[in-house]
Amino acid sequence: MKLAWIVAAATFTLDQITKLAVVQGLNLIERGVIEVVPPFLVFRMAWNRGINFGLLANDADLVRWGLIVVSLAISAWVWLWVRRENPGRWTQISAGLLVGGALGNVIDRVIYGAVADFLNMSCCGFENPYAFNVADIAIFAGAAGLVLFSGGDKDKTPRKPRRKTP
Repeated sequence: MKLAWIVAAATFTLDQITKLAVVQGLNLIERGVIEVVPPFLVFRMAWNRGINFGLLANDADLVRWGLIVVSLAISAWVWLWVRRENPGRWTQISAGLLVGGALGNVIDRVIYGAVADFLNMSCCGFENPYAFNVADIAIFAGAAGLVLFSGGDKDKTPRKPRRKTP
């Protein structure tokens, strides 16, 4: 469980630091686009009011707060599951990535009303029209990890036996 906490805290912190550095520090809000290593890496400001790729995006507060509640509920469920099951290392890392990323995006929704996306990557003749952030990467990797690693962890840490009190 400690590993999940560390990964969640590190993911959340990295997400918020990168958003602060790029969006605020480099003034991406005003500049709109910064070509870092085009086309492989471009900082492109995008405010995502919906879910992935802007699905369900609109300016309704109901959608904003609904997504906040859903994100918090999923994070809490994953956290309680990890605490109860005491899964192996890779499952804890995956859970930490998912929860840390989800909470990073929740903070954006609370503060800005939308998620701050700024990473845009294209390659090999494919031009990616979408932007994303560190939290999005962590959520994707965490969800994939939970699917891959939670079924039958071989590296499961055994629970400490509880002492019986007389």
